[in-house]
Amino acid sequence: MKAQIVRIGNSRGIRLSKSILEETGFREVVELQIVSGGLLLRPGRKTREGWAEAAREMAERGDDTPLLSDDTGRTRFDRDEWRW
Repeated sequence: MKAQIVRIGNSRGIRLSKSILEETGFREVVELQIVSGGLLLRPGRKTREGWAEAAREMAERGDDTPLLSDDTGRTRFDRDEWRW
């Protein structure tokens, strides 16, 4: 399929048909990625989409402990890595 590049103010864009929008799931926002020899478009994700599932998986692995290691407010980095 070919699409015409059109002027949009000082920029350029392409028009996508309703059927393409429906088939791809594109809404108001898309994610763009430059790939070798082209441009890849994906449906845009909502902010923080997938965070709840990631947090649940971290909890299941026991990887959700706070970074604060003691009552002084120091982190593991402060204790183990930082050099005065």
